[in-house]
Amino acid sequence: MPWGILDDKHMDRVPGNIILADQTDVPEEYRNISRHLLKHGTGKYSHIILAPQPSDSPNDPLNWPTWRKDLILVIVGLSAGVVGAYGPMLSPGFVEIAAALNITVNTLSQATAWVILLIGISLFIFNPLAKKIGRRPVYLMSSIIMLSGSIWGALAKDYNSFLGSRMWSGLGMAPYEVLVQCTIADIYYVHQRATRIALWNMFLLCGISGGALIAGYIIEDQGWQWTLIWCAIIFGALLPLVILFVPETAYRRSSYERQLAANSTIRRDEKSDSSKKDAPSEQEEKVESVETGVVTERKESFVRSMRLWGGIYTDTPLWKVFMRPFVVFFYPGVLWGFLLYGITLSWIVVFSVVNAVIFTAPPYNFSVSETGLISLSPFILTFIGEVVSGPLNDWVCLYLAKKNHGIYLPEFRLPPIIISFLIGIVGFFGFGATVHFQTHWTGPVLCFGLANMSLAISNASIFGYIIDAHKELSEEAFVAINARNLLTFGLTYFVNDWLARDGVLAVFNVLGSVFIAVNVLTIPLWIFGQRIRSYIARNEALHRFMHED
Repeated sequence: MPWGILDDKHMDRVPGNIILADQTDVPEEYRNISRHLLKHGTGKYSHIILAPQPSDSPNDPLNWPTWRKDLILVIVGLSAGVVGAYGPMLSPGFVEIAAALNITVNTLSQATAWVILLIGISLFIFNPLAKKIGRRPVYLMSSIIMLSGSIWGALAKDYNSFLGSRMWSGLGMAPYEVLVQCTIADIYYVHQRATRIALWNMFLLCGISGGALIAGYIIEDQGWQWTLIWCAIIFGALLPLVILFVPETAYRRSSYERQLAANSTIRRDEKSDSSKKDAPSEQEEKVESVETGVVTERKESFVRSMRLWGGIYTDTPLWKVFMRPFVVFFYPGVLWGFLLYGITLSWIVVFSVVNAVIFTAPPYNFSVSETGLISLSPFILTFIGEVVSGPLNDWVCLYLAKKNHGIYLPEFRLPPIIISFLIGIVGFFGFGATVHFQTHWTGPVLCFGLANMSLAISNASIFGYIIDAHKELSEEAFVAINARNLLTFGLTYFVNDWLARDGVLAVFNVLGSVFIAVNVLTIPLWIFGQRIRSYIARNEALHRFMHED
């Protein structure tokens, strides 16, 4: 294997490795299938064999038109953006809000920590449910919780009520932080995913940074309660869109080899029974034929697609579904994703907690709205990072697959980490140094944006790798990765005390050093990733527990 990736000596085809281009050395899984039976992309991707291979059913989400898939992504992405804004949007007004509620700034920052903790806990409830009963009912529950929590928070008269509303909302935030990646895996092919993951991350991260930017003016001009009122208005507008245009994307699809075998049997039966078909049977009235001649189920109507629940999508007992995230957490690739994504995002949350304390004090003396404007830097740089990272990641994957005789490995998602690594070093170390030495405000504000840009670029690699390396366990893997909320809870709970005791330079030197350490772990994953995936696949006891019954 080129570029330092070690070959696996135990399996001819390691799970996660996929053929993406027509080359002479077709992997073993496809050697018994005629090339013309493998479905290809269209247009400039016509040379790419679709992965995963879709069924012939018009109700298979992979077969939906691209505009419908992208509409779903935009709706859940906008919801994710508001969810991203919901947590840190009050940070520019921490000093003012704390005074209004008769509490300290540190106590108010702890309210943010409790929100993060509830997100982490609810992940282990909602995502297993989404695996069992589908994505749609979970999205609807999440939207309703966020709408009601926003209204509750706007009407809160004291800190206890305010804290209760934030914790209730935290319960509903988790699905839009995690489940969107699973929806992307449901409806898009491998060569399309990185761009869509980047788009979702753009919504989420721009919400995180842009929310504080807008909220600064709202708090100053209308009062802090109006930040929550505007969230309620937006969630109230998005809820009907979720009901109408976000159907169930979970789908029980048999392997492509089984589909071909079943279709072959159907054709033989049709030929033998052709002389007996004087009238359509009851079964025939329930199905229709597509262009290939394969008989499939009839396309669902729009009204039927709006049903709240479509059935059970796994036969696995619910207790086992709940246990799997705890097991998959220790898969090396998932643990790497937890450390890199979780620590980087947790460090960025620190910015939102400490910015009001740093920039409203000398030498900067910013107002509430000016403190909110700080978020313009991460908003712009996050947007640039997301626009670049998706196409870049897809291009790198296709380029390396072509050089590798058309064989794609999930590890091909990792090289762009080099770019995010270098940008993140400047962001974290630079912020501490510029604040400590009291440079012009453009220094720390730019470094704040670069730290966010680093996360935006690395996310396409992290989530793309997890989806491709552990497709069947993507929901469980994302729950495990987002257990980082427990880490973020602990950090945000005491970070202001730490900052007051040791100073901003010491704090961000520690954060930057840990950032370097977790990024370096990408090197062994690049080298040994294929062998690790092979070992996991060959562990029969682990395979029986972690995969569908």
